[in-house]
Amino acid sequence: VQSLPGESSVAYDLCQLKLVNFEAHDNHLYHETQGFSEKHLVVRRGKPFKFTLMFDDKWSPYTESLVLEVRLGNMAWKAPVHFADEQFCTQRWTAKIYPGNMHSESVTIHLCSPVLSSVGVYDLLLHIETTQYRRSYAVGVFVLLCNPWLIHDPVYMQDNDEIQEYIKSDYGVIFMGTNLNICQRPWSFGQYEPGVLEACLKLLQISPQHLHDKFSDYTHRGDPVYISRVVCAMVNCQDDLGILQGKWQGSCEDGVRPTEWSGSADILQRWVSSNFSPVRYGQCWVFASVLCTVMRVLGIPSRVVTVFNAAHDCNANGKIEEYYSSTGEKLNMSRDSIWNFHVWVECWMRRPDLSGEFDGWQVVDPTPQEKSAGTYRCGPCSVAAVQHRVLGNAFDTPFICASVDADVERLIVRSGAVVSRKVDKEAVGQLIYTKSIGSDGPENLTQTYKSKRCKRRSCVFETVSMKCREEVGEAGSQTGNFLEVSLKIDGEPIMGESIRVCVTVTNQTSNPRVLMEYLNAQIKEYNSHAHESFWKTHKEVHLMPHDVLKLQHTIPPSEYELAVAGDDIVNLAVVIEDVGTEERVLDSQEFNLTSPEINIEIEGGDSIQMRSEHTVQVSFTNKFTKALRGAVLTVEGSGLLKGKHEARAALETLCPGEKIEKQVSIMASSPGTKLLMAKFSHSNSPNAVSRTFHKVTVT
Repeated sequence: VQSLPGESSVAYDLCQLKLVNFEAHDNHLYHETQGFSEKHLVVRRGKPFKFTLMFDDKWSPYTESLVLEVRLGNMAWKAPVHFADEQFCTQRWTAKIYPGNMHSESVTIHLCSPVLSSVGVYDLLLHIETTQYRRSYAVGVFVLLCNPWLIHDPVYMQDNDEIQEYIKSDYGVIFMGTNLNICQRPWSFGQYEPGVLEACLKLLQISPQHLHDKFSDYTHRGDPVYISRVVCAMVNCQDDLGILQGKWQGSCEDGVRPTEWSGSADILQRWVSSNFSPVRYGQCWVFASVLCTVMRVLGIPSRVVTVFNAAHDCNANGKIEEYYSSTGEKLNMSRDSIWNFHVWVECWMRRPDLSGEFDGWQVVDPTPQEKSAGTYRCGPCSVAAVQHRVLGNAFDTPFICASVDADVERLIVRSGAVVSRKVDKEAVGQLIYTKSIGSDGPENLTQTYKSKRCKRRSCVFETVSMKCREEVGEAGSQTGNFLEVSLKIDGEPIMGESIRVCVTVTNQTSNPRVLMEYLNAQIKEYNSHAHESFWKTHKEVHLMPHDVLKLQHTIPPSEYELAVAGDDIVNLAVVIEDVGTEERVLDSQEFNLTSPEINIEIEGGDSIQMRSEHTVQVSFTNKFTKALRGAVLTVEGSGLLKGKHEARAALETLCPGEKIEKQVSIMASSPGTKLLMAKFSHSNSPNAVSRTFHKVTVT
């Protein structure tokens, strides 16, 4: 408690404030803010919180009035303290003393903020007044957050299980890979880790909006739409003092590879400790997960969402062009791209700037792809607006619609000319996943983005070769598809095992056909164009009239082991060419290989007690056909490994069937969900061959 200068200096006959008890335990329990901070009182708007004032003499309520003053920056509100037992008004600051809360030298006051109060750190002052004098005190500070439990709050969420998952849970699952072989990795949102709340609040204070006009920023901070726009831009560092710097190509030696992160707390703590220099490096799932942490801390329900086959339509024509050679090699001829997966966030809020049908989940995407109103950010975009294709709605609805629903035009190019074209209307946004409530499995959100669209054919093939159309001579041949091909991966592709491929060719005509089959496999990263081929084959095929032929192929491990690392994706394409008519058809698949497993076993199970030491056994068995040189097994665990960042074991040679293992000790100093990460690499591969995450619950 600090006495403030002013009229109080002559008011010797007034009682004096001695101590303040912010009743942190009770308030944090009542406001669902347990674990956020040991330094600050953290409460939610529109809901009263209590504190007890202790005086050095008896307070006389009949001659000495108590007036509370709440300040946010240069804005201030006064709340005279009343004796009352009626409901609080949620439209203005109100303060009450309930019967039984007043004693001879202390009084407990309940203070309630308006339901649309701005999020931030508030100063609380007390004025003790008579008709002649006033004595003022700086009582302390408190943090005010949004309140999804309160029906009048724009972020109100009715279902308590949803609130537990999308506000209180500090653990999530991110879905990655390809729609053919989905993998998942856990993520620690870490909102209860030391310093995370303070980092999230500091983010608001150093945003361009706040630095440019503090009064305007404070005024708008009650609106979750405004908050999400500010936070979204601040998660990347393109325009401001943002948290993360992205990197998609080149070395990450001067930072942390995006795949190495397993939680948000480490990133936020590094950002603050570096005086707000961007943390290196992030990619889409890292940007999204950090945004999800910040929004949950601020009280806005949020979840991480993965779109498989997400389109990046650079020229905004609603179409993604992909080019292939006549032998099936994917060519880098287009600025458009399809990311095998892209991760963004959905935030729950009402949209008073739109009509009521667009309330609910909103896409907010912090990955710096395109600018929105001159700043690298995207959203909030109503998922309902995407579903109904209401492209004029704020914010960035056309971009999100294209991400989940653009057409893909695959073109075969020969000697600089397009010789055939295939339009696929279903490839983009094939699956949209988020973590299910209460389990690690996926919840399929695809229909929330797409269910209102009309039924469309999955693909249309058009040959550009007029020679084909003229020489086949079939009735209706001008519009018919004379040759069809499909490509399928048999079973789950697993690293160290053969990849089995089935090509199905259908002859739609009454003529026999002599065909050439070309197969081509290339490596790519999830968000980039394909690299050089690592495997290819071709052969002549004879097909009888109206016949269907299945061609089986096998890519042995020896053909891909040195080319494919743990996070790589394979682009496999087949081109079937009619030798006589030069008709060409194409099909392609992109898939990831399941990495060999790293085994992690914690002595006594996966739930551990705080400040109790446990032994962990980590091991990897070489299931490849070749000996691996320079084998390294690394174990990391933020907040778990005693006194060090990582532990590692190394072997000069790991022969097939042999095991490399490492024993480590773990101990946690704070409760919540922690993650152990183990990765295996060897000298023949620049990237990790396998990476495993293991959830640890600390109580």
